[in-house]
This record gives sequence, C-alpha cells and structure tokens, in this order.
Amino acid sequence: MASILRFRKLCYVEPLKFQSFEPQSFEKKEDSVTTTAKNELEIIKKKITKKQGKEWRCIDSCCWIIGYMCTTWWLLLFLFHNLPATLTGFRVPESPGLRLKREGLAALHPVVLVPGIVTGGLELWEGKPCAEDLFRKRLWGGSFTEVFKRPLCLLEHLSLHNETGLDPPGIRVRAVPGLVAADYFAPGYFVWAVLIENLAKIGYEGKNMYMAAYDWRLSFQNTEIRDQTLSRLKSQIELLYVTNGNKKVVVVPHSMGVVYFLHFLKWVETPPPMGGGGGPGWCDKHIKAIMNIGPAFLGVPKAVSNLFSAEAKDVASIRSMDPGILDSEFFRLQTLEHVMRVCRTWDSIASLLPKGGETIWGNLDWSPEEGHISDLPKQRYLQSSIGDQNTNESDVKRVLHVIEQANYGRIISFGKTASQLPSSQLPSVDSKELLRTTTDKDTEPSCGEIWTEYDEMSRDSIRKVAANKAYTARTALDLLRFVAPKTMQRFEAHFSHGVADNLDDPKYAHPKYWSNPLETKLPNAPEMEIYCLYGVGIPTERSYVYKLSPTDRCKSIPFRIDSSADGGKDSCLQGGVYMVDGDASVPVVSAGFMCAKGWRGRTRFNPAGSATYVREYRHKPPARLLEGRGLESGAHVDIMGNFALIEDVMRVAAGASGAEIGDRVYSDIFKMSERINLRL
Repeated sequence: MASILRFRKLCYVEPLKFQSFEPQSFEKKEDSVTTTAKNELEIIKKKITKKQGKEWRCIDSCCWIIGYMCTTWWLLLFLFHNLPATLTGFRVPESPGLRLKREGLAALHPVVLVPGIVTGGLELWEGKPCAEDLFRKRLWGGSFTEVFKRPLCLLEHLSLHNETGLDPPGIRVRAVPGLVAADYFAPGYFVWAVLIENLAKIGYEGKNMYMAAYDWRLSFQNTEIRDQTLSRLKSQIELLYVTNGNKKVVVVPHSMGVVYFLHFLKWVETPPPMGGGGGPGWCDKHIKAIMNIGPAFLGVPKAVSNLFSAEAKDVASIRSMDPGILDSEFFRLQTLEHVMRVCRTWDSIASLLPKGGETIWGNLDWSPEEGHISDLPKQRYLQSSIGDQNTNESDVKRVLHVIEQANYGRIISFGKTASQLPSSQLPSVDSKELLRTTTDKDTEPSCGEIWTEYDEMSRDSIRKVAANKAYTARTALDLLRFVAPKTMQRFEAHFSHGVADNLDDPKYAHPKYWSNPLETKLPNAPEMEIYCLYGVGIPTERSYVYKLSPTDRCKSIPFRIDSSADGGKDSCLQGGVYMVDGDASVPVVSAGFMCAKGWRGRTRFNPAGSATYVREYRHKPPARLLEGRGLESGAHVDIMGNFALIEDVMRVAAGASGAEIGDRVYSDIFKMSERINLRL
C-alpha cells in the first residue's frame, strides 16, 4: 500500500512543481506584459490545469481501488486471526476431529474413500501434438488453465472412442493416484479434503486410509479391463485388513462412486475371468460398513437432460439470460454441441440414468413425490399443523388447495401444457414410432466439425419427437435410443436400468446388471452395515419442460429446456424444471429408497439381511462469515464438509455400530417408499 502511494506521488505529483515555474516567470515580468496578455495567460493556465486534472483523476481512481482492496484484505486477515475468540460472527466452530479426539476416539477400522463422477483428477500420459508439453499434468481436476489456452485440444483428450468406449488412438489419460486425486477439485474447492483432515486428527494416515481413484469416464467393467482398477481395490482392501490387525474396512463412496462400489461388491465375489474370485464370504470378512454419501442408487433425471440436450437447470438459465454465450451464430462456438460430443463418449453417465422405470419414478399420472410442496416454510407449517389438534382443518385444506399438483413422472414434456394435461388428452408414445428410418441420415456431411447423432435425424423426425408428448422414465429411454442410437447401444452393453423379476435368472450374472440395485443381490454379508447419508431441503431437478430449438443451424441440438415455462408462487416449476426435495443433484427417492425399503430387512435384493440406516442432513446455508460453503450444508458436494456427516463417518470408523448411530429422517422418504409398489 505504501509503495503504491509513493509511486503515485513520484510520478504524478512531483511534475506539478516543475510545471509551476511558468506562471512565476510571467509574474516577474508583470510590468512588461499587457493586461490582455495576462488574461490570456490565466485562461491558458486554467485549461492546462483542467486537462491535467482529468488525467490525474483516472490514475487516482485506480490507486484508490488498489488501496481499498489491499486495506480490506489486511483487515479481513486481522479479523480472522484476532477476533474468533471474542465475536460470535467470527468464531470458527471446533472441528469434529478435535472434539472427538478429546472424547477419546481413535482410528480403528481402515477407511477406503471412493470418489464419484467428475470430482477425481485425470492426468495425461500420451497425447496429440497440441498437448506435447502436458505429460503427467492434470487435464481435469486442477487449475483448468488449459481450458482457456486450448479448449478443443483438451476436449479431444478427454473424449473416449465413440465405438469402444476406451482410449482413442494416440491418447492415454489416466486417473491421478493417491489421496490428492480428489481432495480438491480445484484450488480452494474441497471435495474430500475436510473429511481427510478430520480423520487425520484421530490417527488416520496413509497406512490406514486409501483413495480408490479410478477413471470415472469409463464403464465400470472397463476400468478393470483397461486399468485393473477393481483388482487393485480388492488387493488394497485385503492389505488394509491384514496390516491393521484384521480390522474390517469402512468404505465411504460418494455420488456415482456409490454405484461403482456396488458393482465391485458383485465383481469381487464372482469367479474369474468375469470377476475377482474372492468367493462368497469375501465381503462379510473384509467390510464392516459402507457409508454411501449422496448416493445415486436409482439414477438422476439430470442424466436424461444431459444426454438429450447437454443441459441442466443452471445451463438453461444462463442461456435464457444471454443466448450468445452458448449459441453464438457469429463466432460459431457451439459450446453445448462440443459438451454433448464429449459426454456421449463417457459410458459412466449411463450408470446415472433413472433405474426402475415407471415402478420407481412414476408414470403420466403418478409419482412417489405426489403432493410435494416446494415452499419449505409452508411444508413445515403443514407438517406441524397436521399434528396440532387446535389447528383448523379448513386452514390446512386452503393451503393445499393453492398448491399446483405436478406430474413428476413425466420426466420430459414438450410444452408446459403437456406437463399438466390429463394423460387421456396426451398423444400416446409408441415405442415402435421411435425407430430410425432410412431417411434419417446426414444430408450435409461437410457442414461443421462437431459430430452428434442429431446430424442423422430428419426434421420430420425431430418434429415427431416434440409433438405435444410427455415421456416417463421408461419411454425416456426409448427417446434416447431414437435420438442417439449408437451411443445408447454402447451404453446398454455395459448398464441396465430395469427391475428384475427373478434375480436367480442366469442372465443377471452379466456385469451390466451389477450396478443396478434392482437387478442384483447384495452379497451374503449379514454383519455388513449399509448407510445412506444425504442432504435434504434443497430444490432438486426432477422433470423438464422442453421446446424445439429456434435455430436450424447445421449440426445444432434441436431441443432445449423451455426456461420461459414457469409456475406460480407456490409452484415447483422453475425455469422449465420441476423441482422436488433432494441435495440439488440427487432426488430423495433415488438417494434413500434402497436403505428405507429396498434393502431394509430380508428382501430378495438383500437376502442376508444386512442392516441399513438412513441418515439425512437438513441443509442450512452458512451462518457465519468464516464458514465457507457451510458447516451444515446438504448440497451434493458441499455435504462433504458437513460437520454432522463427518462425525457420523468418524464414529463408525472408530468402532460405533449402526444400532448406536440409527436413523435420522427429515424428508418424506418412508412415505414415498410406501407409495412405490415393488415386490420385495
């Protein structure tokens, strides 16, 4: 700050003294100058002073801005280091690690962390000439400076082969190993770092904690085929078990890592060459508990919109505010087309498509979330009113009357009207209609360089898709098969999204069924505990209102979310998206159903009766200046810094049982589960 002011004085104040000699010289010769000349001189002086003042004013402003920024920064540092002990607003709460250590908790069971999609780092081992200086540098999960330097080169290296789902020729991108693979997604943006730090406070380190990093772009079985990731995970768990006094492992997967580890549970006990050959008792011997954070067991509707139009609610909002950012006709950026081209090569996205069809997600007239109230204060009022005997019943009915009934089972609707009409007034969706014809081919093979399968669709087929129709979880898959047949053919070779009628059918021995909890059995591990830990209280995407894209530009995406479709004050329709309760990414029904009902007790999906527990964390935004992203956040990634969740994980790792932890529920997950008619 002092240096900046000194520089300003030297460069811009001192010259004024030098220039002041001119009027003094004129004053000394006042007798020889006429009155007219003196007046002219004064006018010239005023003009010079005024002109110089304008120049100085701009420089002064810059200096003052820099000065204010520096002063504010030093003031915040001063407050951070000197005021926590005195002012409530600046007090940093004690971390769970320190508090539990003081209570006597210590590391007992080894811990394995399994990251989800996108949050794990990827580094380059072999690339094209445009990336020759990036050997073993992070292409994903770092500073992201390369996105701005060479975006198309980066996208080329992050893409997989369109047909094999493996490496393209001449490119090798691999997962970053170790705890650094997913501690931070970007500088300052934590993922696992807070949990790792708190575990370290009670004695965890490299010998009893392991990050099971993997290439999250690949299908789960391909991670084994290409990188032997599943085999290395099996060996690491066995090593942790042996070197820590035969203590069972506590596994903590997050998001897509939950279904990845579910695939592992089946793989590890399956005989080779298809599986790991651990035998039927391997899981019961080596695993104490699986603490699933933000589990996407039954998929997310957001995966449908991602594959259909490379969008979600946030992207649609940006596009509505400034279409030029993503749809520039002048610069031909075609941002979303590039995103779609890359994402459709990642087979792992198929693991997040909704599972269970209309049985789980509802149909045109029904869904497990029916009656959901988006207005949380009003929801709490109704919940308290129902139990209050003094409340006038007509008051509750009056509030319910103004709530718009949303048809959440219609995952995609073309037009707001189609999302609300009775099903009898909607055109039926015939799966046979959603078949490519010989006319649906690329008629302009030389237009543009971005390949998406929309290039091969005729305009008639595009209009047929959008003819006032609504698509459920079942017919939405037919829709994706129609608009992206090659992509879906590759996806469905690795993943399945149905409900098994007979789990003993030999076909379910195929790996594509192992990550679907409705088409596979849990291992025979009666002592293994399963937790579903997730946030609630945040509006979460559930279904979408679409429209035809107004542009016919070559190779553009012909569909987009209709952000102009909005509901009233009490509506769950916001910017073309119907919202339900969840953690901003995963709806409650996907995160909690298996622990609340599907696996609870002895069911055909859990024949050994492994104990299951539901632990929900009600979202609260940061209440103090120094809380960062919130110590009580329920958001999908920010929940990794939730002190209550961290404490639950640490207590189980330190030896606590599920009976001590128990259930904690704020949502309607048990009511939703009862509405789902699934044979158990």
